[in-house]
Amino acid sequence: MKITQVELYEVEIPPIPVIARYLPKIYDITLCRVQTDEGLEGWGEFLSKKSAGQEQADALLGQDPLALDPYNRPDAFTCALLDIAGQAYGIPLHRFFGAQVRDKVPVSYWSCPMTPEETAAEAEIGAGLGFSNHKLKARSWNIVETVRLMKEAAGADYTVGVDPNTEFGLLPKAARLASELEPFGTVSVFEDPLLKNNLEWYRILREKTHIPIALHLGAPSGVLAALKAECIDYVNLGGSALQVRKAAALAEAADVPCWIQMGGLCTGVLAAYSVHLQATLPNATLPCDELPFTREADVVAEGLALEKGHFAVPTGSGLGIKVDMEVVERYRVA
Repeated sequence: MKITQVELYEVEIPPIPVIARYLPKIYDITLCRVQTDEGLEGWGEFLSKKSAGQEQADALLGQDPLALDPYNRPDAFTCALLDIAGQAYGIPLHRFFGAQVRDKVPVSYWSCPMTPEETAAEAEIGAGLGFSNHKLKARSWNIVETVRLMKEAAGADYTVGVDPNTEFGLLPKAARLASELEPFGTVSVFEDPLLKNNLEWYRILREKTHIPIALHLGAPSGVLAALKAECIDYVNLGGSALQVRKAAALAEAADVPCWIQMGGLCTGVLAAYSVHLQATLPNATLPCDELPFTREADVVAEGLALEKGHFAVPTGSGLGIKVDMEVVERYRVA
C-alpha cells in the first residue's frame, strides 16, 4: 500500500450565534486527508493554519502507511495514519491505545464569557439537551450572579465547571469567590482559578474550599509537579494522544480523575480521535471539552453520535466516521 495524496483543508466554521456575538472567530483549523492506492483514506485535524503542516504532508507521499511509525509524526498525521491502519486491519482506532473501558464519553456544554442572563439561558438549553455539566469561561465580576441564575434556569442537578483562565489572579480573591459559590452546591470544579506560577497558592486554596481544584496541563512533568504539590483534585489534560496517555497514567496512579481537551472548539474529526483515546483511559471520568457542537456546522456527517451529554465511542474501523466533503468545501478558506 502506498500513500498517493495528502490534502490539507484550512476551514473557518463560525461559532453558533450566541458565541459568535463575542467570538466571531475562535482559532485556525486545518483538516488533513491521507489517501492510498488501495482506496483507504485517513483523516486528522490540527489547530493552526494549513502552512504549518505542509512539509509533513509532503513527506508522506509514496510511503507505505502501515510501515510508518504513526507516533513519530505531528498528532494530526498520527490520527490519519491510525485511521488508515484501523481500516486496513478492521479494528476501531482506540485499539491502538489500549483496552476499552467505556463505550460512552461524557462532555460538557460550553459558554464563552457572556452576561449572566445570557449564560443562564444557555444553561437552560444545555439542560434541555441532556447535558449535566456546563463548562464556563468565568469572570470574577459576575461569576456569582451567573451561577445563581444558571441554577434557577437549569436546576440543582446541572453543575458548572468554573474556568476563569487564571483571571481570578491571586489567592484572596479566589478564596472569597469560592466561599460565595460554595452555598449554591452546583460548582463542580475550579479550573485554573489562580496564576499558575505558584502551586502553593493552589494547595492553600484547596484547603480553604470544598470545591474541587483543577489545573489545565499538558506535559506529564507538569502533572507530576502538581501531584507532588498536592494542589489538585482533578486535572484537565491536553496535547498529543501519547502525551495525554502518559499524563493520565500519572494522575491515575495518584487516584486523580481527569478530563480531556485535545481540541476544544474543534470539528468532529479531532473530537472523534479524542473520544477513541478517552475510551481507554480509566480515570477519564469527567466531562471532556471536545466541542464541535459550538460551531454552526460540523464536517463529520456520520459516526460521532452525541446524545444526552455523551459521545458514543465510534465502533467502525479506524476513526469510524464519515466526513462530509460538501461541508469541508463550503467552509474552506485555503
